[in-house]
Amino acid sequence: MSVINKIRERSGLAVGIIAVSLILFIVGGDLLGGRSLLFGGNQQEVGEIAGQSIDYQEFNAKVDELRAQFEQQSGRAPADQDLAQIREQAWNQMLFEIAYQKEFDKLGLKVSQEELVDMVQGNNISPAVRQAFTDPQTGVFNKSSIIDYLKKLKNQPIQQQQAWASFEKNLSSQRLRDKYEGLIRLSSFATTAEAQKEYQAQNSKADVKFLFIPYYTINDTTVKVTDSQLQDYLSKHKDEYPGTDSRSIQYVTFSVAPSKEDSASLYNQIKSLARGLGGAQNDSVFARQNSDVPVPLYMTAGEMPEQLRASIPTFSPGGIYGPFREGNTYFIYKYGGTKKDTNFTARASHILIQTKGLADSAKVAARNRAESILKQIQGGASFEALAQTNSQDGSAQVGGDLGYFKNNGQMVKPFESAVFGATSAGLIPRLVETEFGYHIIKVTQPKTNVLYRIAAIGKSITPSQTTRDEALRKADQFASEVQTKETFDAKVKEDKSLVVATADRIMEGAQQINALTGSEVRQVIRWAFNDKTELNSVSEPFEIGDQYVIAVLTNKTDKDNVSVNDYRTELTAKVRNELKGQQILAKLGNPSGTLESIAQKYGAGALVESAEGINLATGFLRSAGVDPIALGKAFGLKPGKRSKPFVGEGGVLMMETTNLTPAPAIADYALYKTQLQQNNTSRISLYINEAIKEAAKVEDRRAKFY
Repeated sequence: MSVINKIRERSGLAVGIIAVSLILFIVGGDLLGGRSLLFGGNQQEVGEIAGQSIDYQEFNAKVDELRAQFEQQSGRAPADQDLAQIREQAWNQMLFEIAYQKEFDKLGLKVSQEELVDMVQGNNISPAVRQAFTDPQTGVFNKSSIIDYLKKLKNQPIQQQQAWASFEKNLSSQRLRDKYEGLIRLSSFATTAEAQKEYQAQNSKADVKFLFIPYYTINDTTVKVTDSQLQDYLSKHKDEYPGTDSRSIQYVTFSVAPSKEDSASLYNQIKSLARGLGGAQNDSVFARQNSDVPVPLYMTAGEMPEQLRASIPTFSPGGIYGPFREGNTYFIYKYGGTKKDTNFTARASHILIQTKGLADSAKVAARNRAESILKQIQGGASFEALAQTNSQDGSAQVGGDLGYFKNNGQMVKPFESAVFGATSAGLIPRLVETEFGYHIIKVTQPKTNVLYRIAAIGKSITPSQTTRDEALRKADQFASEVQTKETFDAKVKEDKSLVVATADRIMEGAQQINALTGSEVRQVIRWAFNDKTELNSVSEPFEIGDQYVIAVLTNKTDKDNVSVNDYRTELTAKVRNELKGQQILAKLGNPSGTLESIAQKYGAGALVESAEGINLATGFLRSAGVDPIALGKAFGLKPGKRSKPFVGEGGVLMMETTNLTPAPAIADYALYKTQLQQNNTSRISLYINEAIKEAAKVEDRRAKFY
């Protein structure tokens, strides 16, 4: 389970008597803390593995150790996403050291010192060691480089020695796990009978004709589903609906969008910067120091924003251009002359008639079509219009425009040569053939290798503190006026500017809620899972990015107590389809005659279709899709026989088998036995991990802290 880099803030105890404050300061951690001896409880417990409690300090020490290794290896502090991965790694290591180790000890599995030496510098070197000591330039592994490294290790900094010790420890752990998984994997096998059954499922063929009446032909609103029916269905299918700890919420957001005043203020600021940029002796440094957005100092015309490119004819050395607004950013530019680029840039449009994968006769037809289009353009027809209706690639939507590109291999060679061989804008009067097909090309901006020196400053419009305060005031006012789901709904109905969003079945370790992302989202999830948060209660405003969020808790699910509400949508769909199936069966009655006559008698919605060469393993019944019940019926019938109406996955069916072709007899089923064996063993690691976690009764409570 992923976690984020933010520990829940906790408020301190406020007391009024100095003497009591001093006592609490000295011994409060023991008396009133998470492991309180006075009141009991264990609020600092991150989790439990095989009956062993993992407290916050112990877990965080493991995280700090891995964080230090990350910083040493990467040369930087971990970002939020890195920290989430580090915490996950720390938890998995503790799971291995406690739960897995118990299993290793039962079997007497160990990694000896001699074995470890053999893995590092012996005859059976670990793949991890090989990877670490392979020359990145030559790709050659040199065993002597390991020995040389180990000889010098004692003289290396302590951090490097610790890193190597950790590396060896991980090698040993991985070897132990490989041994354990190897033993389990050897216990998994496929019998000849299973292989024969798989062969029959893949190679026996059937031709069928069937009547299909989909459930969707009956309007959902005409079928009423009661809670007692949902409960009955849930009781009969408990294994299909496992319990989970989740929460559902509804929420509204108050955007902290920049106001008109914020935009005007920034506009005035950037005009002031324009004067500074104009007078700066070192304009590139001035621009870099004052810009919110990195902008290259040299640009081709094609790399310029449209507004700046339109200003090229008016460029003069030292001239200031802008402000130009792009999205939420204002830009100003100072022109400083030109220089020649090593590459040329051009802009072109094309019409592509594809030939890739076509037979020779089809290629001739494609060329004739391309030549016809070329003649139409030469006769005055619109290139853009013909591109939209004829070009067989994505550029058709924009009239064939490919934008600007360089002669550095961005385009295939014949196309590039044609465009950059042109000396002026206009239609190239011949077809250009490439591996993709025939191109009709129009050069819209001829080649140039001019680079423009542009010192640029981009300032993004951000909400001022005044704007933020106003958004918070609105959010606070809303929160103060709603205390329950009922008042929440009433207030939203009253304020048409608010939009209610719904997030169902949020897991405790979730990292986002719908489109809400970032580490701040965790505070909403922790609030929803807090034991003190009651159903239908409303939160205080949470600041998430550039908005304030107010949520109402609408549902809780408990992994140990599955209720209809946990799966109401899914259960309703299942029960409704069962009821529809009963209605369809009742309407069909005991049908006779051809499938076509039965469908005609039934009326609208009844389909009669055929499927040839289907098998049990991957059979697809056209409109009915993949329906195991229907496939079983088809292969259980003799040719020329028909089933009675039955309820399938997507509707009611009647199957009629027209032909059965048994799988040819073979002497050796080794191939199918291998397939089954590979399918079984490919999931061994996952199954082992889940089985060990279940046996160790792992309780993961990290989400309450991060």
